[in-house]
Amino acid sequence: MRIEHIAMYVSDLEAARDFFVKHLGGRSNDGYHNMNTGFRSYFISFDDGARLELMNKPGVADTDKSSEHMGYAHIAFSMGSREKVDELTEKLRGAGYEVKSGPRTTGDGYYESCIAVIEGNIIEITD
Repeated sequence: MRIEHIAMYVSDLEAARDFFVKHLGGRSNDGYHNMNTGFRSYFISFDDGARLELMNKPGVADTDKSSEHMGYAHIAFSMGSREKVDELTEKLRGAGYEVKSGPRTTGDGYYESCIAVIEGNIIEITD
C-alpha cells in the first residue's frame, strides 16, 4: 500500500499551485472546476510519484494555523542533502516566507527546516 495523495484547502489556489511548482519542482495538471459546487482543484505531481491536491471551495472556513493543534501538522519534502536544505531555506527566506525553525538537526536525527508557506501552512524541508 502507498499513500496516493495528500490534499489541502487553500484560499488562493493559483498562488499555492505556483509555490509548489516554482520552489519544489512540482508539475501541475490543468485543474478541475465543478460548476455546480464551485469546487476547484489542481493536482501537483512530484518526481518520486507523490501527489498533492490543492483545493478551493466557496464557504470552506479557514482555521488558525498560528499555534499547534490536533490534525495534520505539516508536509515534509526530502531534498536529498543538507546543502539543498540550506539552499532552499535561504531561497524561501529571501522570498519572504517565515522560517519557523532550522536548519537544524532534530533529536530524532532529521536535518530540517520548517517554513510557513501557503496561507500559514507549514512545510518541512529535510535531507
